[in-house]
Amino acid sequence: MDRRKFLTAGAAAGAAALVGTSRARADSRPQLVHGIEPAGRAAGRLKLSVSRWPYNKFTLDQLCQMSRELGLDAIDLLEPDEWAVPRRYGLVCAMGYATVPNPETRLTQGFNRVENHSWLVPAYEKAIPLAAAAGVPNVICFSGNRNAGQSDDEGRAVCARGLAPLVPVAERHGVTLVMELLNSKVDHPNYQCDHTVWGVTLAKQINSPRFKLLYDIYHMQIMEGDVVRTVRDNINYIAHFHTGGVPGRHEIDDTQELNYRVVMRAIADAGFKGYVAQEFVPTRDPRESLAQAVGICTV
Repeated sequence: MDRRKFLTAGAAAGAAALVGTSRARADSRPQLVHGIEPAGRAAGRLKLSVSRWPYNKFTLDQLCQMSRELGLDAIDLLEPDEWAVPRRYGLVCAMGYATVPNPETRLTQGFNRVENHSWLVPAYEKAIPLAAAAGVPNVICFSGNRNAGQSDDEGRAVCARGLAPLVPVAERHGVTLVMELLNSKVDHPNYQCDHTVWGVTLAKQINSPRFKLLYDIYHMQIMEGDVVRTVRDNINYIAHFHTGGVPGRHEIDDTQELNYRVVMRAIADAGFKGYVAQEFVPTRDPRESLAQAVGICTV
């Protein structure tokens, strides 16, 4: 199952209702269930998370419990009615979705089409205050696929136009809008925000600390490589990272082409303060693969 299929399957059911947000804001201390404490990991310089969709065989509670025991800090890519769940395990939701009418088209129908702004803007105007109240630091967004005959400059201009009314809302609430870089070569044909330069140019045009990029290492290794240099040169425009082995988006160990230990050191050396989330699809025991990834990324 890829993320697009998971979005479709999960759209009809939430793990928990987003209630009592004012109470959550008043008391930011995590409320644990079952007395769960982390197994502990060597002190590292990076905050680690895990994306929900590759672990869809687990309930969200089970994933949170496993993540807590392995020493992770957060869970990625949850719907608003799920944001309260990680807190019960001493975790946070590091990256949230905005509720949109058709979750299965989130990645393809994005801000680069003027006709999408009529429903995207209200959806994010609603999601940003909810995220602030729930302690969710980032809300993900997407460029969408290229329009027929649309140049990259035109698509970027339309994205900036759609995001313009949302940036002040994000600044007011202290939440960062994060556009994901995805590959258009293998997984997401025709996706527009498919190179770092395109995304960084958009971020410079918007010129706000509350709009940045999600640098997915798997996707950008496929599209452009030169990961370490790119990260170092553009770290100020990156709010979040995702991992995945290349090729295949599986474990980040020596079965794939990237040296993730070196990449993680470069991210930490650049002074990155956000989250690095595992977003690979395990081919072995999921807990063992996730524990291995935690070890690799603890630098």
